[in-house]
Amino acid sequence: MSSKTEVTTAEEPSGGMDLFGKYLSVWVALAIIAGVALGQLAPVVPETLSRFEYAQVSIPIAILIWAMIFPMMAQIDFTAIVDVRKEPKGLAITTTVNWLIKPFTMFAIAWFFLMVVFEPLIAPQLASEYLAGAILLGAAPCTAMVFVWSYLTKGDAAYTLVQVSLNDIIMLFAFAPIVVFLLGISDIQVPWNTVFLSVVLYIVIPLVAGYLTRRTLIARRGQQWFDDVFMKRLGPVPPAALIVTLVLLFAFQGEVILENPLHIALIAIPLIVQTFLMFFLAYGWARLWKVRHCIAAPGAMIGASNFFELAVAAAIAIFGLQSGAALAAVVGVLVEVPVMLMLVRIANKTRDHFPA
Repeated sequence: MSSKTEVTTAEEPSGGMDLFGKYLSVWVALAIIAGVALGQLAPVVPETLSRFEYAQVSIPIAILIWAMIFPMMAQIDFTAIVDVRKEPKGLAITTTVNWLIKPFTMFAIAWFFLMVVFEPLIAPQLASEYLAGAILLGAAPCTAMVFVWSYLTKGDAAYTLVQVSLNDIIMLFAFAPIVVFLLGISDIQVPWNTVFLSVVLYIVIPLVAGYLTRRTLIARRGQQWFDDVFMKRLGPVPPAALIVTLVLLFAFQGEVILENPLHIALIAIPLIVQTFLMFFLAYGWARLWKVRHCIAAPGAMIGASNFFELAVAAAIAIFGLQSGAALAAVVGVLVEVPVMLMLVRIANKTRDHFPA
């Protein structure tokens, strides 16, 4: 894969998600307002959509989430993994932070705030559901938006592909066990097969479909057509599907939000603390190991951000559209973009602290 192609691949999400990606928090806020209004003014819409379910999975939501995830999976070139041997330190940091540290610090921080600090403000059952949503976020490292953060920090496009690709492969096997283990510690009983179904639906199927689509189209039309035409056409699909999903989600969540507006802020606090902690842990570690900035910055961004599409999907599949877990996962979407943009600025201002 040529360097030109690699850069194009990394830049693609930025170009395709320019308007939505830059102002995602604004769109999420508008989706909240629209969703709450829809649920209150036209309750027949969420009531009708809730009937289309199979094995506790909402079919309309599943279709929308596939629309979010498939383009992300299609842009990943798994052949780039062979380049990891050139600079293994960056990958070692990212992998360790994502899978040996991040899920457990998310659990600890969220438990401390939601179950202890905010105990007088949140009912125990609802606090447990919020904790479950935080756990789902912590067990799913970011996939697609990392390409945006990498581009904004002038990251190494090819190495970012390696990091994302390996994380996706690990996620196939590690997401369900970590989630079930941490939910078990939280005294939240979730059937293993329900979590496994979420992994199959929202990781395995889009990953296989993305891989086959990428391989077939590149073989027939070439890499340049795939990057410059096909991926550009898919660019607006994930953010649009995300916004529609959030509108529907908040149509179901409207009553909870209207009754507990303070809970949005309470959920956001541990998520923000976790985001900053993971970024500075990975970023500082990379600096100590003298990793180049173009590898250190995207790696820290992966550790700091979450695969919120998967977290929302899993929360809906496991706990339902009206659950506190689904609400917590959506709050993760709301706070992530402005926080990550702040971290991008920090990374860019500290570029000279790393090897050239």
